[in-house]
Amino acid sequence: MNILVTGSSGWLGQTLVPRLERDGHKVVGLDPEAGPSTSVVGSVVDRAMVHRLIRDNGIDAIVHAAARHKPHIETHDNSEFVAVNVQGTLNLLEEAVAPGSSVDRFVFTSTTSLMISQKIRDGRAGGAKEAIWIDETLSPLEPRNIYGVTKRAAEELCRLFHHLHKLPILILRTARFFPEEDDMAHAIVQSGENTKANEFLFRRLTVDDAAEAHVVALAKAREIGFDTFIISAMTPFSPSDCRALIVDAPSVVARYFPDYREKYQRRGWTMFGSIDRIYDAGKAKRKLGFVCRTGFREVLDGLR
Repeated sequence: MNILVTGSSGWLGQTLVPRLERDGHKVVGLDPEAGPSTSVVGSVVDRAMVHRLIRDNGIDAIVHAAARHKPHIETHDNSEFVAVNVQGTLNLLEEAVAPGSSVDRFVFTSTTSLMISQKIRDGRAGGAKEAIWIDETLSPLEPRNIYGVTKRAAEELCRLFHHLHKLPILILRTARFFPEEDDMAHAIVQSGENTKANEFLFRRLTVDDAAEAHVVALAKAREIGFDTFIISAMTPFSPSDCRALIVDAPSVVARYFPDYREKYQRRGWTMFGSIDRIYDAGKAKRKLGFVCRTGFREVLDGLR
């Protein structure tokens, strides 16, 4: 296939573009920043350029991973988020279904962040008695910042264009795979690799797994038609663990992984005292046929 990947210089794009090329696809990487996986420097906000790229390269599939992200909230105003995350998505969708387009599938990189309201984020400090079990049925969605609001709006555009034009579209709500520290790092004792290791229990995946999920989504889009999937490492927990997880997470983890305490102690690591949310990636396993290769078990084994 001829595939347009937006956000090709980003953390995901740098991994996804060469992965697709290894499968023999011709990839056009689009990003405002130059990079080894970017063939065209430009923005999805420029509709005329989007039009030319799709037509001139005979694009069959689009992976839309470009976005203003949560860290940009501190450096960019709200209008920039709307321009890139909403108008940019609309530009791609309209050009994908325009007369003469050969695009027959669209994969949108969304985020689990849009599922986290302020109440969920406050967690135990806000009086929650148990962890929130989060799957694709969670509603109502009440994003807590401009990033989440614009990604939610972009998802709705995807839904609308599938409804109106029957364009196969899969939405991947990816959990954390970025290398930077989270903006809540100040609120927890752990930091760095310790924090990331802990998060594989309930809200993290590797960038390689994130890229692989997009590869699978491209292959399955026409068969599925339209759907939304949480993409995260499979959690070992079940909904029955939610009350205990918010009160004493280390004890729950020890039930599933009896060897974790010893391995953590050797590194001077600790587990979060409380876990307030769990992303359930079960739907992606059942319907998309995708499971992350790296989970908490693999992380533990790598500590030997």
